[in-house]
Amino acid sequence: MSTPDIETIKSDDQILAMVIRHSYSPTKTTFVTPHEFNQQVGFIVYPKGTTIPRHRHLPQERKIIGTSEVILVKSGRCQLEIFDNAGTSVRRVGLTAGDLVILSGGGHGFALEEDTVLVEVKQGPFVAGDDKVHF
Repeated sequence: MSTPDIETIKSDDQILAMVIRHSYSPTKTTFVTPHEFNQQVGFIVYPKGTTIPRHRHLPQERKIIGTSEVILVKSGRCQLEIFDNAGTSVRRVGLTAGDLVILSGGGHGFALEEDTVLVEVKQGPFVAGDDKVHF
């Protein structure tokens, strides 16, 4: 998906990250991630007065390889640096409150420019020592 408010960052043919700016405001339900992603990220649009019926989700066995993350900048400002699988810097992106980033491949790092709160969503639980490598 490509709009002025959504940037897809790639290395070769691999999507490393998607940055969705706080200004992105779809008028209809829109999933921004490709179907094959480990996590689906969508914006569900409902008109006023809509009721979402009570429901629960049925257990589904899924095989997930890798760890993707969804980061929401709750407050503050930071620089996100995206790396390819070899550890080479691909892109540096400034993020501000309300911006959302989906990290789906390669590596990443953050430089905080002011006090910042990030909300992180990923597959869990975190496995200390086996879950990440610093480079």
